[in-house]
Amino acid sequence: MSRRGRRIRVIRALVILVVVLGSLSVGMLIQRVRFSQLWNNLARSTNEVEQFVADIENIERYLTLSDRMVQTVTAIRNLYVDTINLDTIYDRIIPKLISELDPHSEFIPAKDFQKVNESLEGEFDGIGIVFNASTDTIMVLSVVPQGPSDKAGLRPGDRVIRIDGRDVAGQKIPQDSMVKLMRGPRRSHVKLSLQRHGLKELVEVDVERGAVELHSIETSFMLDREANIGYVRLSQFSRTSHSEMREAIDKLLKEGMKSLVLDLRGNGGGFLDQAILITNDLLPSGKLIVYTEDRKGMQQRQFSQSGKYPELDVVVLVDELSASSSEILAGALQDNDRGLVIGRRTFGKGLVQTQIPFADGSALRLTVARYYTPTGRSIQKPYISGDEEAYKMDIINRYNHNEFFSADSIHFDSTLRYTTPAGRTVYGGGGIMPDIFIPLDTLGYTKYYNRVWNTNVLYRFTLDFTDRHREKIDSIRTLEQLDDFFLGHDLVREFTAYAERNGVKTNSQELAISRDIILAQIRGYIGRNTPVGDAGFYYNIYPIDVVMKRAVDEIKRENKK
Repeated sequence: MSRRGRRIRVIRALVILVVVLGSLSVGMLIQRVRFSQLWNNLARSTNEVEQFVADIENIERYLTLSDRMVQTVTAIRNLYVDTINLDTIYDRIIPKLISELDPHSEFIPAKDFQKVNESLEGEFDGIGIVFNASTDTIMVLSVVPQGPSDKAGLRPGDRVIRIDGRDVAGQKIPQDSMVKLMRGPRRSHVKLSLQRHGLKELVEVDVERGAVELHSIETSFMLDREANIGYVRLSQFSRTSHSEMREAIDKLLKEGMKSLVLDLRGNGGGFLDQAILITNDLLPSGKLIVYTEDRKGMQQRQFSQSGKYPELDVVVLVDELSASSSEILAGALQDNDRGLVIGRRTFGKGLVQTQIPFADGSALRLTVARYYTPTGRSIQKPYISGDEEAYKMDIINRYNHNEFFSADSIHFDSTLRYTTPAGRTVYGGGGIMPDIFIPLDTLGYTKYYNRVWNTNVLYRFTLDFTDRHREKIDSIRTLEQLDDFFLGHDLVREFTAYAERNGVKTNSQELAISRDIILAQIRGYIGRNTPVGDAGFYYNIYPIDVVMKRAVDEIKRENKK
């Protein structure tokens, strides 16, 4: 640009500056332009002058947009024919604005902020019970150890009849409404009237609400003791995931674990730093875990340092709902040839969000960078800005295109092919493709099974069975004791009789086909109702879980070499 043209731009910028000074407080201006340096900049290099002018012109564009918004809101407030709540309108407008960006940027209203964040923060204020209300009565399934309800004397099997004097049994109250009745601020109280097995009179309990821990690890146990294989199911990456993971692995190592099956199926992500810390423990020192890149091309690279478990054999299980931090962990292990990834192609979320809190308690989660695996893969699947519905349909489209059943139905762009240090071919542009693809298993699904599932009769049977054997079930402390308990029961026969009484007729041919899946689910749900907890569920589901079984087979095959 000529000297004359540059002077004209500078003069114009100064005119804008004068206007700005007349419309903004000095404090706001100083935040946007370092006023004390303006004249010095004019006397320096051409680049600095150009930057100064660009800054001022950006302010002009900002003010023009801001003026339109302010004028619109002012006109609505002062002239609109009806009385309106502008806060409500803001809560509608901001999400529409954010929806024009990527699918993962979002606005969180103040009323939803606590609920959205509490699972990631690792705790919430409540009474600490797991309950089911499928029979129109709140039945306590388990009580959080050392939690508020445990301290107040609640027991598994208790039925909540009244909450603070309000009848809730048989009232068809939605489960989320019951949750609201029992939750409340820390140190507040709630009175429960309980029906307890073996007692005629109701038991009155006063519970002081308090902090209830939420665990991101659903369960961990020895999946195969003879083969020294441990199992950990990580449901999300919350603030406590890394410490939970170390605790679980250390416990399993003491029990003889030499190989780990890490189940990330259904894990939609969470805190990025927790995924990095867990991956750091599984990789040797000095390995690239992940790097992020913002819109300016600035990169941040994360390398492993500690390598606490570098010799532990690892197999990672994933599916179409494994996303974000799950993909970072799986991708880092895959790209560093550290372990096998088994299952189905992951979700494909390769965008990094930062949370910006607002004074009214709401917040903005804004995408600020993309992440890349060690080989340079972007895992983010394609999207069209502003078309959130099409993005949401991707999983359904995968199913309709047969991708859940055949790896041949998955097509990757050949230009997005990458190679790991050991020579394995991996792809970017749409999730993590597992090293071993396992199709969705529908073996055992019959019309009879569908009726059993859709009527919820199977789950209701497990609650009824648990209630009838409460004393024995409450005494079970190990998976071996759970196995011994089941030996004394013909569960399928008992279930079909219960189903018949509840309107589901037995089809002998279809029952024979579905027997294994029905038995495994019955054992699993009953197992979860014991003090063993979720371990009782996944341990009993294992015989029909083809992905878990393949993981164990691969570990055993590798150990024979």
